Formats: sequence, structure tokens, C-alpha cells
Amino acid sequence: MTTSEQKKRKKPVTPLILTGIVSAGLYIALLSNQDFLNNTFGKGGLFAFLPIITAFVFSYFHGTFTGHFWTMLGIEASKKKMEVK
Repeated sequence: MTTSEQKKRKKPVTPLILTGIVSAGLYIALLSNQDFLNNTFGKGGLFAFLPIITAFVFSYFHGTFTGHFWTMLGIEASKKKMEVK
């Protein structure tokens, strides 16, 4: 990637802030309602899927926030180049 392409790329400031707020809100809600969640998740049956769904939701928002954070710092995964034979 050339330096002109790096300058043209728009930094994801708004998505970073939004996903950061949602992620922090999820953690605050989780930690402030531990008794309710333990009682609800421990009922068994279909309630056993709630911790899994919760983990996916946390993973999505926290992962998206972390991805935007690294992009803001200019760190991105390397892209493999296709070999031409």
C-alpha cells in the first residue's frame, strides 16, 4: 500500500466510538446485574443458550471495537500475495 492510499483511507472514528460505548455498556450491564443473570442463566432448559448468545454478542462488539482501534493506530493484518506461475 502506498502512502497516498494510506492518506486517502478514512479512519473509522465514529464506528470506534459507537462500538466502544456499546461494549462498555455491555460490560457495565453485565457486572451490575450479576445476581439476576446468574439466576436466569442457571435455570436450565432453553435458558442454557443465553450464556452462549451473550458471549457471541460480547465477542461481536468487543471484536469490532478492537478492530477499529488497531485500524486507527495504523496496524492491519498483512495480506497474502497470490503467486503468479
